[in-house]
Amino acid sequence: MSDSSSTQLQAPGQTQPRPDSLSDTEWQTRINLAACYRLVHYYKWTSQVYNHITARIPGTEALLINPFGHGYDEIGPRDLVKIDIDGNKLDDSPHPVNQAGYTIHSAIHAARPDLQCVVHTHSQNATAICCLEEGFIPLTQMGCMFHERIATHEFEGIALDLEERQSLVKDLGETNHTMLLYNHGILICGQSIAHAFTRLYHFEDCAGVQLKAMAAVAGGATLKRPRPEIVAKTREQFESGAAQAGAEVLLPEWPAYLRMLDRLYPGWRD
Repeated sequence: MSDSSSTQLQAPGQTQPRPDSLSDTEWQTRINLAACYRLVHYYKWTSQVYNHITARIPGTEALLINPFGHGYDEIGPRDLVKIDIDGNKLDDSPHPVNQAGYTIHSAIHAARPDLQCVVHTHSQNATAICCLEEGFIPLTQMGCMFHERIATHEFEGIALDLEERQSLVKDLGETNHTMLLYNHGILICGQSIAHAFTRLYHFEDCAGVQLKAMAAVAGGATLKRPRPEIVAKTREQFESGAAQAGAEVLLPEWPAYLRMLDRLYPGWRD
């Protein structure tokens, strides 16, 4: 699913007219990406002004990224900077781009055109999982969506070296959408911005459950794992859309998130 295909992802009547210089597709992508930044701030998954959430404008090779130095709660659709795959500006934005921190994103966007959005955070639960040899364990219903969709990448220092892009792409592979950056943080991707954010939400939540369960095991409890065939079945239910109970709008929670942002941050779309 592409964000460009669905105006239903908006909360009706809340958006000011798009600037004449922008296509409808780009404006919708800007709204949804700005919303993703605001939501990451709301759930306290930010790392000050660092990290990135990037999204490709459908039908183009152009990407949108946060203006470096802005808090995630300050970002609106007009603030996002349009860049090419190498991080060069494609618009007249006065805001700088953190080129060094863009290494991870440029690698994924170049190699996986099926993924519109790439999210990288240092959120606490996810990063704690990235410090465990065991990695992520699908213990819950929501955790099953990550079964055989998680890659791992060894820590190579701060991701400033462009040569690391090759190993990032190799490790992510062709079918994974999530990657544990060992001793670093989480990388989660999606075929739309909505998919990427909801995966981040569920991973962070499931990671917290796993950490609590492992703490209980250390205290003498026994870890209960679902049967492997049920884990695989449940992932297929998520990926087929069956988990949405036949809803007409894929990921029906996304419009609700946008309405929540309208209440929390009046005028954020402008």
